[in-house]
Amino acid sequence: MKTPKHQFTLHLLVLLSLSIIAFSCQSEYKQLEAEQLASEKTYNEIFLNLELGMDKKDFYEKCWEMNKQGILVNGPTELSVEYNVEMPSAIPTKMRFYPKFEQDKIYLMPVDYSYTGWAPWNEELAVEKLRADVVALYEQWYGEGFIEVSSEDGSQLVFVKIDGNRRVRIFKKNLSTVRAEIVDLKIQKQLEENPS
Repeated sequence: MKTPKHQFTLHLLVLLSLSIIAFSCQSEYKQLEAEQLASEKTYNEIFLNLELGMDKKDFYEKCWEMNKQGILVNGPTELSVEYNVEMPSAIPTKMRFYPKFEQDKIYLMPVDYSYTGWAPWNEELAVEKLRADVVALYEQWYGEGFIEVSSEDGSQLVFVKIDGNRRVRIFKKNLSTVRAEIVDLKIQKQLEENPS
């Protein structure tokens, strides 16, 4: 039988091991970020011929053209564009997006994914499956190399890939939605340093 002292030591070792694993994941991410930013390589492709650094006027014109062709429609909110995306799983999926601009140029593209037939009782369409599906889709779009890290507050898993200036993050937003964020890291870092 283990004494309380042995149990405390065992718990401490488990906690220490988990902390080391979490730290090494964060360290791997920080190292990857530093290496990619230092490479000075530029990757601006997002999807649907949209790009980081694209002028706001060009974004609206491209979306309007795709809307006329029936590729894109207005999303459920005032500032969202909706696209029926083909997923690796072939499950019907809605993709909704609208960029953030800095000096009238796209620097961040948040994208929400949801299975059209989602219901809380339908385990086949659970958000964990959707997240894996989105990661597989983004591996087709951006190549393999996503790493799994914990969010900054440690509350959830995030899949991340960084190519030069472009960072792609994928995580669960809520029970039915997965969020992907494609950002120009150089611009984001400038905004963090000078929030005004």
